[in-house]
Amino acid sequence: MRLDNRAVKLTVYGADQICASCVNAPGSVETFEWLQAAIARKFEQASAIEFEYVDIFNPPDMEAHKQFVKRVQQEEFFYPVVLINGEVAGEGNPRLKSIFNILEKNGVH
Repeated sequence: MRLDNRAVKLTVYGADQICASCVNAPGSVETFEWLQAAIARKFEQASAIEFEYVDIFNPPDMEAHKQFVKRVQQEEFFYPVVLINGEVAGEGNPRLKSIFNILEKNGVH
């Protein structure tokens, strides 16, 4: 799917268990679902965004996912980690404002 001639993909890397450093934060799947709902309310073009959830303990057999998962497992990032077109938009307890800004930068309106 394309917006302004560019594909927009939002990926959340997370796990069933909550990040040890993210006490009282929602779980990864809850964050993923919350982001989908919040983005749908804010942007008319939300249906054109490709949403993807990747479990860091059971990633798909794709090299790009495996490489990023390794970085999360090595605690380079707090999970859940939100990527938009490969750019880190938030981690741990991601902020909507940052995510919205990056979506807008990628042509989502």
